[in-house]
Amino acid sequence: MSSTLLTPLRVGPHLLPNRLFVAPMAGVTDRPFRQLCKQLGAGYAVSEMVTSRKDLWKTLKTSRRANHEGETAPIAVQIAGTDAAMMAEAAAYNIERGAQIIDINMGCPAKKVCNKWAGSALMQDEPLALEIIEAVVAACLPHGVPTTLKMRTGWSAEHKNAERIARAAESAGIAMLTVHGRTREQGYKGQAEYDTIAAVKAAVQIPVVANGDITSADKAREVLRLTGADALMIGRAAQGRPWIFGDIAHFLATGEHRAAPMTAQVQRWLLDHLEDHYGLYGEFAGVRTARKHIGWAVRALPGGEAFRARMNLLETCADQVRAVQDYFEQLAVDHDRLPLSHDAALPGDDAESTDASEAEAAHPAACFAH
Repeated sequence: MSSTLLTPLRVGPHLLPNRLFVAPMAGVTDRPFRQLCKQLGAGYAVSEMVTSRKDLWKTLKTSRRANHEGETAPIAVQIAGTDAAMMAEAAAYNIERGAQIIDINMGCPAKKVCNKWAGSALMQDEPLALEIIEAVVAACLPHGVPTTLKMRTGWSAEHKNAERIARAAESAGIAMLTVHGRTREQGYKGQAEYDTIAAVKAAVQIPVVANGDITSADKAREVLRLTGADALMIGRAAQGRPWIFGDIAHFLATGEHRAAPMTAQVQRWLLDHLEDHYGLYGEFAGVRTARKHIGWAVRALPGGEAFRARMNLLETCADQVRAVQDYFEQLAVDHDRLPLSHDAALPGDDAESTDASEAEAAHPAACFAH
């Protein structure tokens, strides 16, 4: 079964090259990061959430989130909101600007979003959730654009309704479902559970994507076995380690872990990513938003924490690039390959919820669905 993840998956008219997907994460999965993950083995990536509020579509934040210049097709845009008509209009607006797949966010747990009854809060109001689904599907259908849905297992341990919503969503025309194996109440704490994802998979005929705590190739195989899912979506483990998609593909194809990447190659990937990142954000915002990507890349490497502390004080793109070059060149003197084991430290709960904290600091609709 694991080898099926390496085969194409059809979503509407689109044939995805494999079934290893990048989870949408606010402040992380912008166009440069999506392109990097696709380059390194991901078969599909969804944009950061775009608000359904029309008055915010022209803001700099939304315009950056909706930037798909040069991105590999299909272009998938996630939208969020609480009003069916506004969500339908947002779908049409993004389709006009190049979206080829529209994803509905019903998984964001951030308080600022749930207090507005958006994100995973919609799972408490099934009639409204279905109204939104039907409206978005209807808006996408004339354009031949499939609609997908990302949700959690439910609002709380006592109120798990993913299976019921999944059936209704399939009947309404949803083309693919992604289920994060936590309730909204859990946020990003504890362990993801996969029984509910397996139940959703058994309940519907459309593709089901498993999400949550997939942090290694071994875990990917285990989650696939436990859920029977058609695809896997990976979030925090790709932060600073975007080649994880290739690692998983290699392991599923051969049963063996591939060697860590060459240190010089990682340096090249990171520098290319930074160049693309600065191009999107400009100098001032680019330097500041790049810090987390650099920090994730070095977090488990020798001297990484000390380097990150120094790097966070730099104020120009040129200084940041020079610091990254120097760090990795020095690292390569002693380590031809990146000195990371397959059990290397990954972002913990606070790092995984970086996406939620960024969302809470921004507009409610600028959330994350991981």
